[in-house]
Amino acid sequence: MQYPVNEIFQTIQGEGQWTGVPAIFVRLQGCPVGCPWCDTRHTWELQPENAVAQQLIFQTDGQIGRWSKLTAADIIDGFKAQQFTAKHVVITGGEPCMYDLRPLTSELHAHGFSSQIETSGTFEVQCANETWVTVSPKVNMQGKLPVLTTALQRANEIKHPVATEHHIEELEQLLATIDTEGKTICLQPISQKARATELAMRVCIERNWRLSVQTHKYLQID
Repeated sequence: MQYPVNEIFQTIQGEGQWTGVPAIFVRLQGCPVGCPWCDTRHTWELQPENAVAQQLIFQTDGQIGRWSKLTAADIIDGFKAQQFTAKHVVITGGEPCMYDLRPLTSELHAHGFSSQIETSGTFEVQCANETWVTVSPKVNMQGKLPVLTTALQRANEIKHPVATEHHIEELEQLLATIDTEGKTICLQPISQKARATELAMRVCIERNWRLSVQTHKYLQID
């Protein structure tokens, strides 16, 4: 199995359950969801002319749309070559669940890594049983893809982007379709504006949910 990888880098996880944990991010190329606030639009298109050599994906220079095909073994070898020290791997995108992630996540665990997937919930989640799955449900986006109940059921964490009361209503409708026992429910302000943050804080207190702040933006790191 080869994956179209946009970039691989080591940083601190900035949001959700794993906030503050050193992590290696594996960002896959390709996403048809179309979130209007997306800050990684360069990962949407998988254009053949943007294919690059494998070593270039370890250079986080913001090159638009670049990608390279890597196997799970290539990715882990790259970690070693870069002398990464983090043991938690975040598979993100783009939309990573466009791809069968079972070979990659299984190989990561076999080599002593923990793994996490960040997904919109619009594709079936295929991964190892041990993988922590974060579903950030994207409702009524430009790509017109439905959020799948199966993805919500597989989620360990549901981290919903919010700006208005309407987004809270969307989340409640989704949660009504699944058993939420044992799941972490997070609200994450879409922007850093006070109104969105205050809304998320208030509802988290009311429902005993968790606030997810994008701390990496405040820290000005990737």
